[in-house]
Amino acid sequence: MAPPPNEGDQKLSRNALIALVIGSMVGSGIFALPAAFGRATGALGAAIAWTIAGGGMLMLALVFQTLASRKPDLDAGIYAYAKAGFGEYIGFASAAGYWIGCCLADVACLILIKATIGKFFPIFGDGTTPIAIVSASLLLWGVHFLVLRGIKGAAALNTVATVTKIIPILVFIVVAIFAMDPQLFSQNFWGTEQNGARAIATQVRSTMLLTVFVFVGIEGASVYSRYARDRLHVGVATVAGFLAVLSLLVLVTLLSYGIMPRQDLAGLPTPSMAGVMEAMVGRWGAVFISLALLISVLGNYLSWSLLAAEVVHSAAANHTMPSILARVNVHQVPAAALWLTNCVIQAFLLISWFAEYAFTLALKMTSTMTLIPYFFVAAYGLRLAHLGETYQPGDRTRIVDWVRSALATIYAAGMIYAGGPKFLLLSAILYTPGTLLYFIARRERSETVFKTMEAALFTALAIAACTGIYALAVGAISI
Repeated sequence: MAPPPNEGDQKLSRNALIALVIGSMVGSGIFALPAAFGRATGALGAAIAWTIAGGGMLMLALVFQTLASRKPDLDAGIYAYAKAGFGEYIGFASAAGYWIGCCLADVACLILIKATIGKFFPIFGDGTTPIAIVSASLLLWGVHFLVLRGIKGAAALNTVATVTKIIPILVFIVVAIFAMDPQLFSQNFWGTEQNGARAIATQVRSTMLLTVFVFVGIEGASVYSRYARDRLHVGVATVAGFLAVLSLLVLVTLLSYGIMPRQDLAGLPTPSMAGVMEAMVGRWGAVFISLALLISVLGNYLSWSLLAAEVVHSAAANHTMPSILARVNVHQVPAAALWLTNCVIQAFLLISWFAEYAFTLALKMTSTMTLIPYFFVAAYGLRLAHLGETYQPGDRTRIVDWVRSALATIYAAGMIYAGGPKFLLLSAILYTPGTLLYFIARRERSETVFKTMEAALFTALAIAACTGIYALAVGAISI
């Protein structure tokens, strides 16, 4: 048997970290943008939505960058920042919420892979047929054993997948630039016959949860900060990866309005980018984009698998989850965390068989579950700037960081509100039983499970979970 790799063998370069960010963000969402935005809004509403979402997420990216340099001792940022700023249970909830969001994102990837194959082989249907679920399960466990062989090897494969899937998107953008009809774009500008500010605001709000999903993964470099060769690379990778992906998202969305009427865009099946490409170059374009989608989602799935296991491992290593989840194998891979993660994904896959719109549900639940950890990261950045912690007296960057963190906090809170009560109740149903992991971890260390405020928070979560279960039972909400 080969000797286990030393820590230096697992270190990731700046480019590998950037690829992790881009690979985590560019997945199924970008291929669904033309129809998703076409159903909701016109070109003006889309531009406003991307301005709001891009600005809010840029502030969050800058918060990640600031925290990476000011708190270099905090690894696995999503979890560590929430714990450092707001206590043990909030830290656990942040880690658990982000982890469950990663699991749901993986489920969305698996469903979409099979749904895309289903366009050519009907037995796979919409990705939730028995054959589709069985084959998705085989893929799930195949990737599981690949990751067990080493983080660096999996990250290298992710880098290759990232480059491979970006090329077709760039081809789409170049073709769309030359094929774009300015007159058609003008006709699609307002989106509806009602051109007032209220109508535009309604259109913009309907796209917000979608924009959150396509940005999820921005924290990839931060989560893997303990593997970075240089901590400064973490912040650079986060911002560079975000700006690259934002450019792609905006171009794909806006250029599509110059290719087809909005009503036709709205009616395109997933992946709608394939339909737009077919309108420009013919049938081969749809096949080309469908193949790109498969590569993209496979790479995206790998990224989420890595992120999910890493967050659980880091939380366990810091005594916030059961200690067994901190175990690593001879390749320094968090094996126990990976096993738990993929068992949860398998359970969600089985549940998807009974969901009416499993793919859409997984997307929106991913957004909701990850927004809450994002909120606490932004709030921690705001707390540091407000209290002046890590800042020298008279440091002017403190004001800049305070403004950025405040804007990021407001953005995250606003997106949670825009998602509506349904997804908050469904989130509570997942958070509440997940607290069992926290209970086990605290009892292992013979520590009091909850402080007074934490007990109140858990009680509120339990009440929300019961409300959600009741609402599902009576049909007030559905999956």
